[in-house]
Amino acid sequence: MAGLSRTAREPAPAAPAATGAAAAARRVRPLRRLAAAVARRALMLVLLLALVFAAVELLPGDAASASSERGDSAADVEARRHLLGLDRPVWERFADWMTALPTGDLGTGARGQKVTDLLADPLPNTLLLGGTAFLLTVLASLALGCWAACRPGRLADRIVSHTATAAFAVPEFVVSIGLLLVLALWSGLLPAVTLTGPDGAPDSWTMLVMPVLALVIPQTGWNTRIVRGALADQARTPHVEAAHLDGLPARRIVLRHALPGAVPAIATGIATSTGMLLGGAVVVETLFNYPGIGSVLASAVSGRDTPLIAGVVACAGAAISLVLLAADLLRDGILGDRP
Repeated sequence: MAGLSRTAREPAPAAPAATGAAAAARRVRPLRRLAAAVARRALMLVLLLALVFAAVELLPGDAASASSERGDSAADVEARRHLLGLDRPVWERFADWMTALPTGDLGTGARGQKVTDLLADPLPNTLLLGGTAFLLTVLASLALGCWAACRPGRLADRIVSHTATAAFAVPEFVVSIGLLLVLALWSGLLPAVTLTGPDGAPDSWTMLVMPVLALVIPQTGWNTRIVRGALADQARTPHVEAAHLDGLPARRIVLRHALPGAVPAIATGIATSTGMLLGGAVVVETLFNYPGIGSVLASAVSGRDTPLIAGVVACAGAAISLVLLAADLLRDGILGDRP
């Protein structure tokens, strides 16, 4: 029996090795999820750029004819088409453009200028506008959503819900026109258009107020609904219901018990709306004469300038992908292996 007991106890020393292997697997798993998320976002961006090249190719005309001047003959246009490489297959031009992209080379526009030079001034302005609007949207959405969640089913909750729905339903250009009428034309509180300084940036911070508000108002409506819905889902979880039974104040329940569990859903929803925010920025920049990529993109589309359009999309897509990747990492960091 003694020998049998020793035999039964012999496999026991293998347990620490198994525990060490499990710990190593847990350490590697987040890196695998990160690599998978980066690969997924990169693939989506490549597919988007391929669609851009295909869409421009389907438009009538090309960059050679759009940039031709009065008096140019058909031979001149054909020579320019050859100079721009437009006589090559679209897939070949896309492959060359993608090959140079990792080095930071966005190609050359139809006018012979480097795309990176064309975007050097307007891109930071758009990132300033979009980043400011994004930050204010997050703060306003969290404040309104949490405030409504502290008063579930009451008048304040219904007012926030209906107002948020109405705000999101109004397009950015309608909000922009309303702001122009009220804050610029009728009251004269803010300048109606954006003037640029010597560095190409807005001349004063006051010129940012209306473009930022035109983006924040609709997106705050959308994201407030996301925050309120995520908190409502958390309100039905056992630990939040237990906090209610313990008689804790509503504000403490929302901030201490419901909000931490709702962060993954809120982060994913807000990150997803980044694309809508940057898309609205193009419209808002045009209305307020803001020196961003909106005017660059509009002229590039009218000129069938594929490298310039792709460069704008690549920069905007990279910014959106970074926000989505940050939301993925935040969600994985909180939930781990949980669904």
